[in-house]
Amino acid sequence: MSRTDQAGRTPALQAIIDFFEGICPADIARIGEIYSPQAWFKDPFNEVRGSAAIGRIFSHMFEQVRDPRFVVHDCVGGEREVFLTWDFIFQRTGGATLTVRGASHLRLDDQGRIEWHRDYWDTGEELYGKLPLIGPLMRWLRRQGAAPAAGSIDTIER
Repeated sequence: MSRTDQAGRTPALQAIIDFFEGICPADIARIGEIYSPQAWFKDPFNEVRGSAAIGRIFSHMFEQVRDPRFVVHDCVGGEREVFLTWDFIFQRTGGATLTVRGASHLRLDDQGRIEWHRDYWDTGEELYGKLPLIGPLMRWLRRQGAAPAAGSIDTIER
């Protein structure tokens, strides 16, 4: 597999990236253009099969947060299987803007639609750790689990 830049992306992959980066509530009706009818999707909160069920996940996203958007940073892979790294940026109900960093592993069908989509991101660090009430507890737990020399490469003995 190789890292691809925008020039090396297939038209189908570019359409998928454009969909994610420009997604709005009206795009949910177009979900069948991006996902195959029996597509499988999994993230830290959901596991569903079928483009209609995937569309409901995106609809729910628009109900839960304000101004959600994705920014794709890297694309690694080939024509049928790729990894994307991205930021998911949104506003909480209270107005604070949050960024969740993650990656997606995608497998495409013969028509260039997503047939397999697995999202990877750390809910503790990227979501819960940024919330006002839960965040301090999550950061404390993280410190408790960290190795004594964690955070400094210079302290590792050779």
